Amino acid sequence: MSKVKPAPLPPDTVIGDYRVVRKLSAGGFGVVYLAVDGQGQQVAIKEYLPSSLASRSAGELLPQVQPEKLSLYRLGLKSFFEEGRSLAQISHSSVVSVLNFFRENETVYMVMNYLEGGTLQDFIITARELKKDKVFRESTIRSLFDEILRGLRIVHQHKMLHLDIKPANIFITDDNRAVMIDFGAAREVLSKEGNFIRPMYTPGFAAPEMYRRDASMGPWTDIYAIGACIYACMHGYPPNDAPQRLEKDRLSQSQSRLRGVYSDNLIEVVEWCMSLDPLSRPQSVFALQKELSREGERRYTKLSVGEKVRLQLDSIVSSDTKKPVRKATDAATRFK
Repeated sequence: MSKVKPAPLPPDTVIGDYRVVRKLSAGGFGVVYLAVDGQGQQVAIKEYLPSSLASRSAGELLPQVQPEKLSLYRLGLKSFFEEGRSLAQISHSSVVSVLNFFRENETVYMVMNYLEGGTLQDFIITARELKKDKVFRESTIRSLFDEILRGLRIVHQHKMLHLDIKPANIFITDDNRAVMIDFGAAREVLSKEGNFIRPMYTPGFAAPEMYRRDASMGPWTDIYAIGACIYACMHGYPPNDAPQRLEKDRLSQSQSRLRGVYSDNLIEVVEWCMSLDPLSRPQSVFALQKELSREGERRYTKLSVGEKVRLQLDSIVSSDTKKPVRKATDAATRFK
């Protein structure tokens, strides 16, 4: 029998100086709420609440943690708090803005800008269902990841890693920005220290070293995930996960089917990013940016990233972009 997930905070609960409006999403690591501050401004608040370590009944505020799991719970909480403090120092349009972070109810809350739009995963699912040769145009892919890499470079300059880059954590806002959300440093701490049966990773996007306790992680670890995201934008679905690839790697075979659909350069960039050997990948975001922006491959217009993504879909689906995004959200479980 599967474990019951901790209950979210009910609407109108007050935490800090914020009033909860409703739950936006929940995962194995925490809950995200829509809330309003004292001036009535909407914010998103992420609550540290790992379902593998804590429980909470409906209507309660405090997480319940069994004594034998308390030290691990506190270790993850400390990492989550430090992540919030580090993110609050970063100001970049492609990195989620952390406005505040605080301890209350024996957990930690991270307050962020509330973003409206849809995730890259939503758009991939919608585009995939159009059954075109190209899920996204190459120029769209290059523009999107050029924008994301600008933000990721700043993150790495602050001595941080994202550690959970995937299409569901790249948000395309209604005002045409691509924003990285939901960093995974605390999740990584729990995965390494907790001896969980299944790691807290999304299959296909986690680098091989994330599955090994003794492995060194660095910018190359996030770069693997960037390559996997580009792969998903080209194919419409994620690549095989790292453990499968270590047994039998079909990446080159899969990519070869796209020759003639995408440039050889873009196909090779994905394989470079997704090398199983960390030392064979780009060792810095700058090195990857340089390759993605090669002049011979640039076929950009002056449209923004969000406009390009949406215009690609407009000829088939309704011009009201919110409809396909919501439809795709319902189909998110098929992104496997």
